[in-house]
Order: sequence, then C-alpha cells, then structure tokens
Amino acid sequence: MLARVSGMVGPKPVASPERLEAVAHGRVQGVGYRAFVVKEARRLGVTGYARNLPDRRMVEVVAEGARIDLELLIAALHKGPWIAKVERVTTLWLTSTGQFADFDIRT
Repeated sequence: MLARVSGMVGPKPVASPERLEAVAHGRVQGVGYRAFVVKEARRLGVTGYARNLPDRRMVEVVAEGARIDLELLIAALHKGPWIAKVERVTTLWLTSTGQFADFDIRT
C-alpha cells in the first residue's frame, strides 16, 4: 500500500509491533467472548491468545501487532458479543516478543 506524505508517494511506513496485555471484566465467560476476540484479532491481523481466568468473570487477552490495530482490538474488547456484559477492560502496553504466529484460544 502506498501513502501520500507531503505530496510524495511512497511505501506506507511500517509501525513497530507492540504487545498488549488486557483483561476484560464482567460477564465474559460462557457467552462466546473468546471466540469473538479471536475473530476480531484475526480480522485486524494481530497475533496472540485469549483465555478464561479462574475467577469466572475475567478473560485475559495477550496480543501483538501494530498499535493502531491493537487499539481497535481494545475497542472491540469493550464491546464484546451481544450477550456479554463487559464492565471494564484493563490494559498494559509492553514491547512485542514476536512469539505468536496466529491468534487462538488457550485453556
């Protein structure tokens, strides 16, 4: 893809990948939340995983990719599938490790 910057056309700048560690709180287990996250993450082209946490009211999401895509993923985490009730999402930004090849559900 080409980007127009100051009247010049050239390659689109590639952003350094970042790592997002997020936890969604609320009614997010047993409502298809992890499958929703996988679909959104793959659509955005980010890698990582989603998994239920033991307390039954939290889902952990670890994702790596371009910051703009991760910010869009955060917006999706706040929404969730129609049956979920997301109360809040906590986030932590870190340096990407490059350890993931895809986005999946972990148990």
